[in-house]
Amino acid sequence: MRITRQDLEHGVLRALQARGVREAEKIAWATAWLEACLYPGLKLLAEALADPVRQLVPVRDGLGIDLQNISCVWVATALLGDVKQNGRVFLRNVRHGLYLLPFSVRDGLGIGCPVDPGFALGGERTKNPYTEKLAAAELSGIEVDELILIALAAQT
Repeated sequence: MRITRQDLEHGVLRALQARGVREAEKIAWATAWLEACLYPGLKLLAEALADPVRQLVPVRDGLGIDLQNISCVWVATALLGDVKQNGRVFLRNVRHGLYLLPFSVRDGLGIGCPVDPGFALGGERTKNPYTEKLAAAELSGIEVDELILIALAAQT
C-alpha cells in the first residue's frame, strides 16, 4: 500500500494517542521517518506495542547504559537527552535501536550500527545520508505493509 509520509505519521499518531502512549507525536514522526528511509518502522512499533515495560531512566555505569532490552521506541528521546547533556555513550542490550536513528540524524549526532545489541550514540554527525530517501518518499509516497497498518489502527 502506498501512502504519503504525512498520512502515515497522522495514522500512527491517532493509533498511539488512542492507546494513551506518551510521546506519541515523536514516535509517530520517527515511525514515518524510518518507513520513508526504507526501514521497518511499523513492524518495530507493532512489536514494541506488545511490551509490558516501556520506561527506563538512563543510568550510566562504567560500560555505558544498559537498556535492559527495553525498546528504543519508548526510550529514544530520553537517551538523546542524556547524550546531549552528558556526551557520547555506549549502549548495550539494545532492542529496536533503529528508533534512535531519526533523532540522531535530526540532531546531528553520530550513531553506531543501530541493529547491533550494543553500539555508541553521540559525537558529531557531519552529513545526512538520508536526504535523498526522504525526498523520494515525499515525491512518490511510502510503500508500507498494509496488514500492519490495519492491525495498528484496529487495536485502538
